[in-house]
Amino acid sequence: MTPTRTNSPVLIVGTGLLGTSVGLGLRRLGVDVMLSDASPAALHLAADYGAGRPAPATSASDASRDDTPQIVVVCVPPDVTAKVVVEQLRAWPNAIVTDVASVKAAPLNAVRESGIDLARYLGSHPMAGRETGGPLAGRADLFLGRPWVIATHQATTVAALQEIEGLALDLGATTVTMTADEHDDAVALISHVPQLVSSVMAERLLDDEAGASALAGGGLRDVTRIAASDPTLWIQILSANGPRVSRILRAVADDLGELADALADVDRAGSRRVVAEHMRAGNEGVARIPGKHGSRRKFASVTIMVDDRPGQLARLFNEIGDANINVEEISLEHSPGANIGLAEVWVLPEVRQRLVDELEQRDWKVAH
Repeated sequence: MTPTRTNSPVLIVGTGLLGTSVGLGLRRLGVDVMLSDASPAALHLAADYGAGRPAPATSASDASRDDTPQIVVVCVPPDVTAKVVVEQLRAWPNAIVTDVASVKAAPLNAVRESGIDLARYLGSHPMAGRETGGPLAGRADLFLGRPWVIATHQATTVAALQEIEGLALDLGATTVTMTADEHDDAVALISHVPQLVSSVMAERLLDDEAGASALAGGGLRDVTRIAASDPTLWIQILSANGPRVSRILRAVADDLGELADALADVDRAGSRRVVAEHMRAGNEGVARIPGKHGSRRKFASVTIMVDDRPGQLARLFNEIGDANINVEEISLEHSPGANIGLAEVWVLPEVRQRLVDELEQRDWKVAH
């Protein structure tokens, strides 16, 4: 087995998407993982899928040496995170305890108010997830290449920081250190508000009595993809970060109101300028989102029509590879009512025309 920074055993409390994924990733490295969950069914399902073994003990007083965790990873819903963290700190007096809740200030404050020593607690948040949850959604590579925030506080020790950094690095993540408040400000902007914007846009589709949804292309699908997320979980997340999210939503509402006013009378002096300036600002904003390998370099896209039958995507990528051209990004879209799909690939701008020429020589239909 490859040497790891994480020592066995690790106890995971909560076997949903994140808990199961942490377990699968650590087990793949040979780390001994123990699992605990309030739901016996979820616990045994995660164990059956190879995320670890059911924890034989619930505290240090009734655990053998081999069953005493070095690290406890709390992967439970945000509204009970602090309670479970405190329970685990008391149950395992020599373990470092972290949690992976998507808000950090509220759990930290609640743990602090419990009066327990904070030196062994260090909250964290892997910036990875899926629209589906539960043990069946778990993946060993879920954290590969993703940021993993470690929320330090005044009582943080070097030992605790090293343990949680090692855990994240072993799972293939890249660590980012910030305070709990800095983290919650950040996720309000890049995660929580986008979720709500996606949801309210998808909500507008309920008014679609003319069947416009059948014409939907990539734009609508991109905007509404995360609208399929679990409302129960999101209510907990948003409740813990409400004021921060509210401030950004009000700013978005102001921008939308300004656009609505301009478009209501587009011939009024300055209306077109308002729309153009918001769109230009959007161009500048989206350019701040890191792309491949964290770079902000812009790529050129090529759209190829692909028959919806076995082997066509493999053939496309093989022939792009034969042309010695690297694909930087890719998206796939099916054409409603037709047995074709559209593959949009992004490449370096300087090789775009060569890719178009190569594909057309091989009889691919390329959109111009």
